[in-house]
Amino acid sequence: MPAFFEKIDKIKSIYDIVYKITLFICKLLLIADIGITFMAVCGRYIPFIPDPAWSEQVVLTLMSYMAVLSAALAIRNGTHIRMTSFDAYLPKALIRFLDILADLAVLILALIMIVVGWQYAQTIGGRGAYESMPWLSRFWMYFPIPLAGAAMLVFELEALYNHVKKIFVKEDEA
Repeated sequence: MPAFFEKIDKIKSIYDIVYKITLFICKLLLIADIGITFMAVCGRYIPFIPDPAWSEQVVLTLMSYMAVLSAALAIRNGTHIRMTSFDAYLPKALIRFLDILADLAVLILALIMIVVGWQYAQTIGGRGAYESMPWLSRFWMYFPIPLAGAAMLVFELEALYNHVKKIFVKEDEA
């Protein structure tokens, strides 16, 4: 069985690339968010700096992208919120089972986010526009949900694989 895991381990670089791209996108969104907010605040108090009407809606949209994408990143790091109070008192096999069960539940949530989020982005988002930017579809307001679902799916598949690998491969073999 370890030979199977050695072959699958070769695609770990794909997970690393997806993680780095997602993290880079989050960093760019944060920089844009800070820059637009800074400009909007300065524009309210300094007469020669413009205060665009679109700044608030764009900042909120960028923040929604960052929130859901950073939650997907937390899945890969294992830093997402989880209950570990009883882990010291439960058998290791039960903890591993509960971890796999939780990962399966999050995987199902990711699939729902992709399917339903995409439907919402196309239907509800496609019918409206931002108030301050009538030329821009509200699709972009709903798009973070399926995007984060896709990132969550990738990182959950990796987490599930790692749990299954721990069952079949002893730590001194790895």
